[in-house]
Amino acid sequence: MTPEELQAARDRVVPDVVTGGLRVLFCGINPSLTTAVTGHHFAHPGNRFWPVLHLSGFTPRRLKPSQQRELLGYGLGITNVVARATARADELGAEEYRAGGQALAKKVAELGPLWLAVVGVTAYRTAFGERRARIGPQERTIGGARVWALPNPSGLNAHWTVATMAAEYARLRVAVDDGPAPSA
Repeated sequence: MTPEELQAARDRVVPDVVTGGLRVLFCGINPSLTTAVTGHHFAHPGNRFWPVLHLSGFTPRRLKPSQQRELLGYGLGITNVVARATARADELGAEEYRAGGQALAKKVAELGPLWLAVVGVTAYRTAFGERRARIGPQERTIGGARVWALPNPSGLNAHWTVATMAAEYARLRVAVDDGPAPSA
């Protein structure tokens, strides 16, 4: 894709991959420009979401971003805290995160997933006013869903490797697998 296509995608909204009664609703920070151009979540080549999702056991094979709708068959979905696409998450302000958190809580209440997995602990902290939140399960629920803060799979997040992220995502998968069955 060209630089012109990427710039034209700024502020675009990418549709969620959701349905009611999911096991886990993965929630990114906001769409990248690559995601906005393609219409596929976590589409930037440096993003590690898809390999981590597979290595953690959520999917039986590594999916491509263009195969994102297959997640629904596994009881998984994707949304974002902030809907508009930017080149970098640091282009978003605290008020935008808080407004996104309010909208996300309503969406979660409507969709009824068992778990909300926010991929980016800083985004979770800002959106929900949980300044001391750490990676892992959270005490609070949002819209009736249990909450887990996961490491951001962006290639810019050098503190986490694919292997360490996959281990953390696998902790969530075990909690999901051990939990109650979703109500239809």
